[in-house]
Amino acid sequence: MSTDRYNMDRNKPILLQGNEAVALGALDAGLGFFGGYPITPSSEIAEILSNEMPKRGRKFIQMEDELASMASIIGASLVGKKAMTATSGPGFSLMQENIGFGMMTEVPCVVVNVQRGGPSTGLPTSPAQGDMMQARWGTHGDHPSITLYPDSVLECYELAIRAFNLAEKYRTPVFLLLDELIGHMREAVKLPPKDELKIINRVNPNVPPEWYKHFKNNPKYISPLASYGQGYRFHVTGLTHDEKGFPTNKQTEIQAKMDKLLKKITDNLDDLIQVEAFHMDDAEVAIFAAGVVARSAKEAVLRSRKKGKKVGLIRPLTIWPFPDKEVERMLESTKATIIAEMNQGQLINEVLRVTKYQKHAKYIELQRYDGSLITPEDILEKINEVL
Repeated sequence: MSTDRYNMDRNKPILLQGNEAVALGALDAGLGFFGGYPITPSSEIAEILSNEMPKRGRKFIQMEDELASMASIIGASLVGKKAMTATSGPGFSLMQENIGFGMMTEVPCVVVNVQRGGPSTGLPTSPAQGDMMQARWGTHGDHPSITLYPDSVLECYELAIRAFNLAEKYRTPVFLLLDELIGHMREAVKLPPKDELKIINRVNPNVPPEWYKHFKNNPKYISPLASYGQGYRFHVTGLTHDEKGFPTNKQTEIQAKMDKLLKKITDNLDDLIQVEAFHMDDAEVAIFAAGVVARSAKEAVLRSRKKGKKVGLIRPLTIWPFPDKEVERMLESTKATIIAEMNQGQLINEVLRVTKYQKHAKYIELQRYDGSLITPEDILEKINEVL
C-alpha cells in the first residue's frame, strides 16, 4: 500500500478494509510507536503500519512474541509516544500479564484484538465473539476496562481515534475489539478532514520536578503524566504503590490506589459510554447485539418493520464499562429481548443483571459458535417466536 493512497482527497469516498481503517485511524490519532507480532486475522494492521510509519518518522518494531509486544508499547508510552499493538485471541491471552502491569502503572496505550474462533488455535480465519469477557476480566486483580466495539469500516477508523483519546485522557490501556469479518470487510467510506478531528494528548505536569507525583490523587482521579526524559523523576512498578510510585503496605494508600483505578472510569461513564438505539422508540421486541452481529440485526429490524412488527436494536459501541443505565432504560417497556452473540453466551448475563427487576419481559438467547455469522434469518426466526 503506497503513501499516496493515504494522502487521499477526503472529499471523496475511498474503499478501505476494516483493518486498514484501524491503521489509518491510529496514524491520524498520532500513533508514534507500534510493537507487535503477526497473527491472523489482525496482520494487515501491522503490515500497513510497518510500511507507513517509517515514512512518517515513526517507529515500528516486529517483536519476538506478544508478551514482548505489550511490554514494548508500555515502554514506548512511558517515554511519551502514543503506542499501540494489534493481535487476536491467542496473542491477547499472552498479553494479559503486561496488560495488568499497564493498568496498575496507568500507562496509556491501545490494544487492538481482531477476534477469531477459539479456544487455543481455534478457527484462525473464522469470525467469533469469544473475547468479550477476556477484555473485561482477562487479567488478575480488580480493575476496570475500556473496550470499544465497531460494526463498520468507518467506525474502525473513528473508534481507533477514540481509543487513543480515551487512553491518553484516562491514563489506561484501552481495547479496540473487532470481529474478523469487520477487520476483513471492505466498504466505501468518506473520512473526515484531518483538521476536523478531535485529538486528545496527555496532560503534562505544570509543577516543578521536585513537586511532581506521578500517581497523584485528585477529585477527578486522573493525574498529569510526565514522560521519561522530560526532567521529572518518577518510579514505575507493578507493586501497589503510593502517589510517588513507590511500593506501599499502608492500607489507606492501597485503598486509595485501587479506588483511583476504579473511579476514574466509574465517575466518567457519561463520557465513556456510547450506545446506538435503532428504532427503539416504540419497540416491543429489542435485539441486543454488538459488532458484526448488529449488522444482521439491523437488517432483521428493517424486514420486521416492513411487516408492521415493532422491533428495535440496542448496539453498544462501548461494551466495557457496560452501558447499564442505557440498557435498563431502553428495555423497560419491551416485551422481549433477543441477545444475539457469536459465542456460548458472554454478554447475556450482563443484560440479565441490568434488567433483573423487569420480570414482565422475556429474554431469548441466540448464540452461534460454529465459525459462521448470525444471519438476519436466524434473528427473524427468534422474532417470529414472540411477535
